[in-house]
Amino acid sequence: MSTPFVMPDGFRLLPGKLSRPVQQTLIDAVVAVQEKTPFWRPSMPRTGQPLSVRMTNFGSLGWVTDKTGGYRYEPQHPETGQVWAPMPNLLTDLWRELAAYPADAEACLVNWYAPDSRMGLHVDWDEEATDAAVVSISLGDKARFRIGGPQRGGKTGSMVLSSGDVVVLGGEARRCYHGVDRIYPGTSTLLPPDAFPGGGRINLTMRRVKRP
Repeated sequence: MSTPFVMPDGFRLLPGKLSRPVQQTLIDAVVAVQEKTPFWRPSMPRTGQPLSVRMTNFGSLGWVTDKTGGYRYEPQHPETGQVWAPMPNLLTDLWRELAAYPADAEACLVNWYAPDSRMGLHVDWDEEATDAAVVSISLGDKARFRIGGPQRGGKTGSMVLSSGDVVVLGGEARRCYHGVDRIYPGTSTLLPPDAFPGGGRINLTMRRVKRP
């Protein structure tokens, strides 16, 4: 008889943490930055294979990836050259509440998952401050989130995340593989169709990059 998957220490799910008005304020902030730092489709290192999600960032640093430079943090949008918009106060306050870290987040990656987008199992490990938790916010359509252990190919567990849910990956969970298996289209009315054709899900992931 196989043993069931046990969530790693440091994993926290806070269902319904953000109210609908707070969710709407965050979506409005994402829409507002599109003129200077719009969503773009990044690509994998070496192969140049495009990701299925589109991305932008908030903060003094933004996570980017492309064929030649690989995974890294940059202070400017890779296509427009504009600096990223400042982190909204709502996000900074949430980081201070949940991360329990002696410095603020420097980066907030904004992923737009279309209805057919996925995110393969990966570990967030491009930061110097790997002792800081990752705080992740779900907005829009539901998504099936999967998490495993620190080694690829081990047992995994999954759950459905709804708009307003917050996940914290700290401690042991900070080093664990995780990803998004699928999006459930039409399960939220949060994303305005004029700004997000086809709908989908917005995921905000806050990280501390440099050690304080």
